[in-house]
Amino acid sequence: MLIGYARVSTNDQDLTAQKNALTTLGVKPARVYVDHGLTGTNRDRPGLREAMAACRQGDTLVVTKLDRLARSLPDARDIVAELTDRGVKLNVGGSVHDPTDPIGRLLFNVLAMVAEFEADLARARTREGMAVAKAKGRLRGKQPKLKPAQEAHLVTLWRDGTHTGEELAALFSVSRSTVYRAVERAGPPPDAAPFTPPAAPRARTRTRASA
Repeated sequence: MLIGYARVSTNDQDLTAQKNALTTLGVKPARVYVDHGLTGTNRDRPGLREAMAACRQGDTLVVTKLDRLARSLPDARDIVAELTDRGVKLNVGGSVHDPTDPIGRLLFNVLAMVAEFEADLARARTREGMAVAKAKGRLRGKQPKLKPAQEAHLVTLWRDGTHTGEELAALFSVSRSTVYRAVERAGPPPDAAPFTPPAAPRARTRTRASA
């Protein structure tokens, strides 16, 4: 059986090209597992876990490129070692990796090193871009969800006691945690105790009526 795996690093990328390539390689669409918005340097990927779990002895895990499976040499080796121990083959873009062949091992290590190099290069470019943006004053960090006037209005309504945290969250289109952080930042009014966010409600449990 052929088990396919596809991955893209960001949420705005599309998996269609990889899925089509896997179909061309003989993988049925129902047997393709995906990860969306996760980098190859993150080994803890739900789609990868499902794909690995779906593989049985004699099966083949299929990826379009090795960097879709792993972005570091140690991770790539660990994944292949696990597959080999379980009697599962690895197909990379139509070429089946043979861990018992010295040339096959060499080519696999070269591919893994290239994938790791490309990941390091992408991180370096990101750091350089952020440094340039920061130097030009364009990198201002995460913007607040509420403007100062909105936050002051929210705190006033909270202190008046006319709205609950849930009602204020709906009114200002924010989460309840944003409401509570705004109230906490404002501090308590004069002669008032410090604000403590309410605890999350506990799930109700049913009890059997006694006979």
